[in-house]
Amino acid sequence: MRKLPEETKQRLRVRAAVNGRSMEAEAREILVKEFAETAAGVDWIDQIIEASRQYGGPELEIPPREGQASYVDFSVDPQTVKR
Repeated sequence: MRKLPEETKQRLRVRAAVNGRSMEAEAREILVKEFAETAAGVDWIDQIIEASRQYGGPELEIPPREGQASYVDFSVDPQTVKR
């Protein structure tokens, strides 16, 4: 439990004692539970979509394409192309 604030260590110590576990086992249980809930809950893409709603949502207006799309001819040696 290195590099944890003393207050956090104390709270973990009390919680571990209440649950009859070591501090390490309690910390492991907290992490396993947290990540299991995160995986079972909303995934990251849904979180991004939900967060974007304050800006009008994920539905963006796509402007019409003007003209033909350009392409690059990779068969030409770039050293010989005039610029």
